[in-house]
Amino acid sequence: MLMNRIETAAVNSPARRALQRFYEVPALMKLAGGPLAPGAWAVEIGCGSGFGTRMILDHFGAAKVDALDLDAAMVAKARRRLADRPGRVRLEVGDATDLKAAFGAEDGTYDAAFDFAIIHHIPDWRSAVAEIARVLKPGGVFVFDEVTAHALARPTYRRLFDHPEHDRFTAREFLAELPRHGLAVTGAFTRISGDYLLGTARKRAANRG
Repeated sequence: MLMNRIETAAVNSPARRALQRFYEVPALMKLAGGPLAPGAWAVEIGCGSGFGTRMILDHFGAAKVDALDLDAAMVAKARRRLADRPGRVRLEVGDATDLKAAFGAEDGTYDAAFDFAIIHHIPDWRSAVAEIARVLKPGGVFVFDEVTAHALARPTYRRLFDHPEHDRFTAREFLAELPRHGLAVTGAFTRISGDYLLGTARKRAANRG
């Protein structure tokens, strides 16, 4: 589900970018145990104008990133923002529930996956979680920063922003969904009375029969 104009402006505002850079990214890096391993290949769902993609490269230390968004205008902005990173970023317009269509991503392709507050925009959010789990390598890390049903029910959110009305998740429901797809939560916390959830999970190795 595309963001409306008000939310697009909000997420691209200097205040939002400062919060992401100076608070959320350091907190998520701590939960992830530090930067990614050298040579790590990451995927980002809902890259918007590419600010988060740059954080993945510069702060998390990914060697290369595949990033996608439903909004073609945002992908165009991301291409301009990341033009100084030739060969390190692949950007596509696409659906987070089908990374094979966007990038040809096979099972176990990526070392890391990033969700900077996008999954709550996806009506079938469980399919997005399943797709992230599918494309992660065993031991790969899922880094997430999400907006919960508690926040979406607030009058300000309801009045200004557009979000799926059905099957919204609480922080507890989101965390409970991850193990169903082989993702073991390694750290998570909420802020502002449970409105926002930050955390990391690792892809479990397949059982050997």
